[in-house]
Amino acid sequence: MAALTGGGPQTPSVVVGPVDLAARLDEALAVQALAFGLSEDEIDVRRHIVYRHLMCPGAHALGALTESGRLVGFVYGMPNDRTHWWSTVVEPYLRRSGTDSWLDDSFVITELHVHPGYQGRGIGRSLITTITDGVDQPRSILSAIDTESPARGLYRALGYHDLARQVMFPSAPSPYAVMGALLPLLREK
Repeated sequence: MAALTGGGPQTPSVVVGPVDLAARLDEALAVQALAFGLSEDEIDVRRHIVYRHLMCPGAHALGALTESGRLVGFVYGMPNDRTHWWSTVVEPYLRRSGTDSWLDDSFVITELHVHPGYQGRGIGRSLITTITDGVDQPRSILSAIDTESPARGLYRALGYHDLARQVMFPSAPSPYAVMGALLPLLREK
């Protein structure tokens, strides 16, 4: 478990470690809704998706918990499988860029979200580095909205680079970028 110190009396310390995401799914989706701006209908759809993902072989999750046990961030992922929906959507984009081999022997970061009140404290960095440090795959892939955002900046700082851009997911209003990194992820110097 990784402990992150608080930024004063209003921001208690946070511990990153394993979490039973299925048991805390409502808390996790509340964090995701705040961090990602989801509607109630989108939350309901994602609830079923997360349960299905957590049943995949090798899927695991970490949470960021305050001293009082409040979930303020989470990450989950699994070994990538080309037959999964996400892979079937991104594969043509990766093939066009000559990077579709990244779909093999990679750990996919499926979701990573931190409550807005706790962002900028290294929690996202700790979540993603801790989960990828514990996998057998030699590389990691993920998708992120294709804008210059703090999340994309974090991923680049960790060693992720763009594999494909302007990837359109069905029903998503904005294009995404697919990013990949060799493991272990880069650390701050």
